[in-house]
Amino acid sequence: MWKGDARILSAWRWLNRKDVKQGKKAKGATQPGILYEFPWEFMGSYKYLLFLPFLYVVCSGQDDADNWCYHMLVIAGLRYAQSWVWNFLSRNHNLTDRTRIQDKGLDFNQVDREDNWDDYIILQAIVASIVHYLPFLYCSNGVCHAYKDFPLYDNKGLIKLILIHMGPTEFIYYWLHRALHIHSLYAKYHSHHHASFVTEAISGSVHPFMEHLMYTANFAIPLVGTWLAGGASISMFYLYLLGFDLLNMIGHCNFEFFPVWPFRVFPWLKYLIYTPSFHSLHHSRVHTNFCLFMPLYDYMYGTLDDKSWDLFYKAAAGVAVPHSAPSAVFLAHGTEFLSVFHLPFMTRSFAAHPFRTNLIMYILWPLCLPLLLVIRLIGRVFIADKHKLLQHRIETWVTPAFAMEFFFRSQWPRINSYIEDAIMSADAAGVKVFGLGALNKNEALNGGGSLFVKKHPDLRLRLVHGNTLTAAAVLHKIPRGVEEAFVVGATSKLGRAISLYLARKGVKVTMMTQSRERFEGIRSDCPAAYRGNLKHSLSIEDGRNCSCWVVGRFLTPAEQKVAPRGTTFHQFVVPPLPELRKDCSYTSLPAFTLPDSATGFRSCEMTMERRNVHACHAGALVHLLEGWTHHEVGAIDPDRIDVTWEAAERHGFRLVPDKKIC
Repeated sequence: MWKGDARILSAWRWLNRKDVKQGKKAKGATQPGILYEFPWEFMGSYKYLLFLPFLYVVCSGQDDADNWCYHMLVIAGLRYAQSWVWNFLSRNHNLTDRTRIQDKGLDFNQVDREDNWDDYIILQAIVASIVHYLPFLYCSNGVCHAYKDFPLYDNKGLIKLILIHMGPTEFIYYWLHRALHIHSLYAKYHSHHHASFVTEAISGSVHPFMEHLMYTANFAIPLVGTWLAGGASISMFYLYLLGFDLLNMIGHCNFEFFPVWPFRVFPWLKYLIYTPSFHSLHHSRVHTNFCLFMPLYDYMYGTLDDKSWDLFYKAAAGVAVPHSAPSAVFLAHGTEFLSVFHLPFMTRSFAAHPFRTNLIMYILWPLCLPLLLVIRLIGRVFIADKHKLLQHRIETWVTPAFAMEFFFRSQWPRINSYIEDAIMSADAAGVKVFGLGALNKNEALNGGGSLFVKKHPDLRLRLVHGNTLTAAAVLHKIPRGVEEAFVVGATSKLGRAISLYLARKGVKVTMMTQSRERFEGIRSDCPAAYRGNLKHSLSIEDGRNCSCWVVGRFLTPAEQKVAPRGTTFHQFVVPPLPELRKDCSYTSLPAFTLPDSATGFRSCEMTMERRNVHACHAGALVHLLEGWTHHEVGAIDPDRIDVTWEAAERHGFRLVPDKKIC
């Protein structure tokens, strides 16, 4: 222990206080000091324009004999590529969940705070270039020496590079890191980094500008030192910068990467290379394990955590965190092809915002085909992310199919086999509630899930399509006092339930459907006293005098034009209607904001805003919290609409409001 421990722990408790609201972007440091922000922070995403001078020099043929700007761009590109790989692994529960070190989830606060994780790549490219283009670094015996004219490769120089790093750089970093844990410096700078209790691969580069200046100066020692020792080369920059990033990301990836056997066969390795679990203890216990990559310095100066190797062995064996089955699973699927990049483990920043396509994204189209092939080869449902709701573990799984595939009858057996296998796997694992999202519960595909309940009557889990809460959400958007409604898509699962509910409330409902038989079937389900409130329609023209439209299918521009001025389109159609009528209002798809007890949400559910989920997803979670023992499949029971709504409100789910209605 050292004297700053108590102050550090006090600052750590401040960082983790409960009054910090999830989702609000905040600085990580408790008392930000001078040079806290990077000079280009005001530029936002335009900061990448700082690479343009390098690109201009290369493209204009003005690069020097070392091809310096070319190599700086290539190294930067490789650093970004490597970070993507490790971010993919760090967030991918399917590949790395077994050796997880910490199972506490991340939130949007951390994602936002770490959004500038790559500023150091820009900084180091600029600083290295300034040094390279200086006329000279030193003069000796009347000869001035500049940091240039590098050979492509020097094997002895690479050995010198590693030795200089192991000596001066590791030593200086250790004591600099210790100094940054002194209360004043910790509060002003280093607490920004430690705000990430559970780290991701890129968390290791999330520091204030002042810290990065200090680190850059220290990490320049091996590069300049090797040059002074007569061993510098172009390959030196590749090895050191990419190797440094690799070790830094390994240390923060939150899954144990190293096997146990090398450390048992060669015990001295414990002092030469750290492990992810070793550095994880620094973030969880704060005042131990200060080294950069070599635990030797913690051992020498008495700051080696005595739990370091126990945690390593546990994590490597897959027992560092519990691996119990989730209480609830929600099964989603891809929408358009580009939606694959919205998965949490594909792009952290993109996934943290509602899914929107733009022209720049279509650059990724060439990657879609190989990704589609990989998904098809995997051939099974996979985990997208994990969360918590009160004491319950909840997970989002994804069917390896895109929306357009659900409309081809030839694909139905394959898709249903994915869903069925996932249900049976979840049932065997002890999952309590299995929610079906979007087209996974399509009526034509599997009868809203009833196919699986009939086929497997002994299911222990409860299968839930969640549409009862969806119907409740649509109905609660319809103002009280409405006397008539025009329902399009009236014989669908939701259209039927909404029509029956409104009819019972005394609303005159015109149900547009080409099937008289289906209309009569729904009408017969309505209590005799209210059947007169249901009217059959064959034409969209019958809605011309009704300002309350409930829409469950796509409407053409001509059909929308029929609605009178001031109409509100209450929709449950996917995708939502294009808002063509400026004199009308369009409700959004039914969605709920999660209660405060829901944690670990770091990505948006497709087009939903942060911490909002589709109504059917919320319906599955309410089913879990209420402990209901019935399957919610097939037709919606109108008698349960109010019951489900009240349960959702009681558990803190709040209907996402629409923009102003006409």
